[in-house]
Amino acid sequence: MQLFNNLISNEEIKVYAFVGPSGTGKSYRAQMVANENKIHYIIDDGLLIHDNNVVAGTSAKKAPTKVETVKKAIFVNEKDRNEMKKAIRRLKPESILILGTSDGMVDKIAENLGLSKPEKRIYIQDVATETEMETAKRIRTTQGKHVIPVPTFEIKKDFSGYILDPLQIFKFKGKGNDPYMAEKSIIRPTFSYLGNFTISDTVFRQIAEYLAKKTDAIYKVMRTRVESTPEGPNIYMEVSINYGFNILETLREFKQKIKKEIEKLTTMNVQQVTIVAKGIHMLEPEELQKIEEKNIQQEQENVQTLEEKKEKTEKQESQNKGENE
Repeated sequence: MQLFNNLISNEEIKVYAFVGPSGTGKSYRAQMVANENKIHYIIDDGLLIHDNNVVAGTSAKKAPTKVETVKKAIFVNEKDRNEMKKAIRRLKPESILILGTSDGMVDKIAENLGLSKPEKRIYIQDVATETEMETAKRIRTTQGKHVIPVPTFEIKKDFSGYILDPLQIFKFKGKGNDPYMAEKSIIRPTFSYLGNFTISDTVFRQIAEYLAKKTDAIYKVMRTRVESTPEGPNIYMEVSINYGFNILETLREFKQKIKKEIEKLTTMNVQQVTIVAKGIHMLEPEELQKIEEKNIQQEQENVQTLEEKKEKTEKQESQNKGENE
């Protein structure tokens, strides 16, 4: 009985369709269309998106072939279909915007998810010019770039290594309304015909060892091992610590630094970083003096930077006050 009631609830949700051929910029404009129609939920390529956040599903763009991509996008798979139905029942949205390449595709998605047929259909030509659509098609064809209408951090766990660029767009909803930030991520799907790319384990090792050389607390790297997985690399390092530095604090900070830099430079998710202190290096007086001088110089630069920021802020506040008067 509870399941029946939930199904009735799903059918009462207002459904909107956003239709356009593949590569014409639907995902790019999805947030804009949703905001203009006061819709807070979007279904796009297997994902349920709520106000810039992925709340259910996995992207169809991760499928190995175009055929599998279509199947995933229209929820042919029972597991994907049931997961999405469950999420919709739990979240109880008042309305949903469904993206599709045709009216039939949107209708099929709605049918598979137990939703009613769209009460309003919006077409890409209603919100984009011919020139804009041709530009989008050209980028899709020549560069293999696809847009997912969510911030990069929302999909990074699913697209390790496939994220090309984050994209922020500042929009106004309309006259008299507040502006909104539509953040999107540009990715290259697994089925792209532009060829595959790989990042060698040597790259991860070299980045980690370079960072170690730039860390005063670490004397030298004794061993580095990288294990690659489909989800991202596992990194293991053995290091020697300079005497006088807090060992646990050094290892913790260096671990965070490695993860942050590798993910920034490669867009790969670092699954695990293990740093082991294998020895202590007793610093010579000259080495210790160099480190102390470097720390003093760094502190002076930090103080100078803070003073410059403070001076700039005070100057800006003074200008704003003068303009207001």
